[in-house]
This record gives sequence, structure tokens and C-alpha cells, in this order.
Amino acid sequence: METIQYFGNKKITFILPLGVGSHLRRWGVEQSKITEIDWWGQVDMGDLSFIGAPTKYFSGRLGAISTMETLWSSWVIKSSENSVYLSGDSGYDTHYKEIGDKLGPFDVVFMDSGQYNERWRTVHNMPDEVIKGFNDLGGRYLVPVHWGMFNMSLHNWFDPAAEVTARSRQNDIQLITPRLGKLISLDDPPPFDEWWTGVD
Repeated sequence: METIQYFGNKKITFILPLGVGSHLRRWGVEQSKITEIDWWGQVDMGDLSFIGAPTKYFSGRLGAISTMETLWSSWVIKSSENSVYLSGDSGYDTHYKEIGDKLGPFDVVFMDSGQYNERWRTVHNMPDEVIKGFNDLGGRYLVPVHWGMFNMSLHNWFDPAAEVTARSRQNDIQLITPRLGKLISLDDPPPFDEWWTGVD
């Protein structure tokens, strides 16, 4: 909430799935700064296009109370030179192939790769599904996300990175694994770095 309120005071547009704007309005963000879109909806800002896309998840954290009242989404960002896909939280399903067919291929795919468990596979990719989803999308570079910040599942903290690394090598996939907070450029991608192996 504090982050949203900080940016709410800047000259910025929030692009959100349907219904999520209600939270921002409650936190003091002006309606004029909020744009809500459905899946396949698109907002163009200069050379950039922001497209909401399907994902396999849910909304709401209050059990049987106030759930599924807002839309969840993955995102596509396209410019005249590059295209990026951000999965958000998602389990594996046919939506990856549908998005790849409609909007791909993608220069970079940021793919949900952590906090997985067999019981949660409907809302988080299992390690082999990260690779399947990446291939379905038609990605060039894979960046595993949704790991490294919190450890909420039963696997070890470094397991998602290790699992995706092993599978990427087996499938000849170009992996980008920047240290947390590091900026990268597709014009000169950084060399592959298993930096997590040196973290205690």
C-alpha cells in the first residue's frame, strides 16, 4: 500500500486487471491515474503497448470471503524493437500456448519458477512446466522469477534456480539470472551466473 501511495503522488498511470482499481482508489489514488483492462485488452503509451493476458491463478486471500471478485492477469509489453512476457503467479495450462500464438514470440520471458508444490501446481509452475511454458510462448531468453525473496514452500530456497538451470541446459535454453536488483540489457546480456550457490 505504501508503495502504491508513493507512486500515486507521481505523474504515473496504473494499468491493472479489472476490479483491482478499487484497492488503489481506497488507498487514495485518483481515478484519472487508473486504467483497468480485461484479458487481451491493450493500452498504448508512446512506443509501448501493455496487454493483459490470461493466467491460471485466483484473487483474494480471505478464504471463502471476498474471493474471485477481481481479475488476475499476466502481462505482455511490446515496443517496436522488443517484446516481453511476465507470467505473474501461474500454474501451467494452455494459456501459455494461446498467448505465444497470438502475441509471441518474446525476447524475454519472466516465468513463475518458485514456491511450487504438487498441491499448488494449479497456481504455480512445477520446474518442468517452466520449460514447457517458455517453449509454448516462443521465448528467446528465460528469466526465472517468483523465487529468492521469500521461501514459502517446502523446497529449499535455491531449488527453483537450480532446477530451472538444469532443465535449461538440457533443453538448450538461454537463461538470464541477474543478481537481485541488477539492471541488464538485451544488447549485451550478462554471462550466466549461478550466484545463488555462494549465498549462505
